[in-house]
Amino acid sequence: MDNGGAYGEHLPAVPAWLNKGDNAWQMTAATLVGLQSMPGLVILYGSIVKKKWAVNSAFMALYSFAAVLICWVLLCYRLAFGDHLIPFWGRGNVSLSQQFLIGRAEVPASGHMFRNGTVETRPNEPFFPMASLVYFQFTFAAITTILLAGSVLGRMNIKAWMAFVPLWLTFCYTVGAYSLWGGGFLYHWGVIDYSGGYVIHLASGISGFTAAYWVGPRLKSDRERYVPNNILLMLAGSGLLWMGWSGFNGGAPYAANLISSLAILNTNISAATSLLVWTSLDVIYFGKPSVIGAVQGMITGLACITPGAGVVPSWAAIVYGVLSGSIPWYSMMILHKKSTLLQQVDDTLAVFYTHGEAGFLGGLLTGLLAHPSLCQMILPVTNTRGAFYGDGYQFVKQLVAALFIIAWNFVSTTLILLLIRVFIPLRMPEEQLLIGDDAVHGEEAYALWGDGERFDATRHNAQEMDQRELSNGIRVIEL
Repeated sequence: MDNGGAYGEHLPAVPAWLNKGDNAWQMTAATLVGLQSMPGLVILYGSIVKKKWAVNSAFMALYSFAAVLICWVLLCYRLAFGDHLIPFWGRGNVSLSQQFLIGRAEVPASGHMFRNGTVETRPNEPFFPMASLVYFQFTFAAITTILLAGSVLGRMNIKAWMAFVPLWLTFCYTVGAYSLWGGGFLYHWGVIDYSGGYVIHLASGISGFTAAYWVGPRLKSDRERYVPNNILLMLAGSGLLWMGWSGFNGGAPYAANLISSLAILNTNISAATSLLVWTSLDVIYFGKPSVIGAVQGMITGLACITPGAGVVPSWAAIVYGVLSGSIPWYSMMILHKKSTLLQQVDDTLAVFYTHGEAGFLGGLLTGLLAHPSLCQMILPVTNTRGAFYGDGYQFVKQLVAALFIIAWNFVSTTLILLLIRVFIPLRMPEEQLLIGDDAVHGEEAYALWGDGERFDATRHNAQEMDQRELSNGIRVIEL
């Protein structure tokens, strides 16, 4: 059957409502966000941890990405973006029918009404198919669970994690997503969360911190010396995370428009500023710059600008960067060491600070700095603006929304873990904690030997070692 080629006037695969440019950008943005997780965070997690946990940490991220996608299309997409059910949840359903996926994308509960019942803003209907929207929002859900995993690396029972991911996605993530993005009560109240400062970063930080408490700390030996096994590979994963953020914030408007361009620029300005501020504080306080610290500063800058990337002017992105590079730095490097309470919770990758605190800070800054003309271009509630432009109540809205996300994630994560604990231990057995990847998965990250293991002559065939290497000073084994 001849359909007129790729550029014919009447193509069945190109309906009148489809904007090819917007659709191409949305698929590109979704791919960029997906690359942040696969392979970005897989590489980052596998390299930033101690060698004995490299495989386990990477696998937790890999498993999450796959599990979230299946749960997303079977139920969770419509819980987060479907028809209205209750103020914080949509009507869950399967998102696999052909008719649904090739139809025009729509967020049905996003239409906003004036108090007198007349329409203020019509439901959000991007100019691309539902399949693009389902996949784009999946990548956000996936990266949120993977960020949460950073809090419990190095000791959580992998079977417990496999049960935790679908439950947390269903009962935690979808609530925040619907409330703030899908047409829930915070969305219609006028709370601004441009691209996930609350839905993603605050949620993963609070839930990760809560999970770290219930799972318990790593072994003392792992906590005291948790040296990254490959800093250069860690930088590669961090680079994918940073560059992928252009899709993260650039895809949020559901169009290749003015807001998406501004959001991408603001994202990179904030990340660069935060990295430089964090590194400068390391030099001032510790006398030398830290590569790991620079990565942490980059991440806090990215997380902080996310709730306001498309609704604040670019000079404000520098403000976000300065504050996200200094306030979380102080919390991690100074306050944490002085607080007995904070030290009792072993948050492996400090997700509470780099994502939770940074997302919270960014949400509040957006309540101050959101520009009215930018808000008018994208937000459903007219006359939305930050406190610096005349609406101090917007800051109150941002604070209340943050408290809701904090409370919901703390309570729900606790209940989910307590339920799982009835059937599966949350923590690895002692033998696995001592050995690491080889005991948990039967695999190791590198074909190298020597990370504190005891020498086993039968395993390592010591009788055939090249004595010339030993005499030349090459350290082959640790006794």
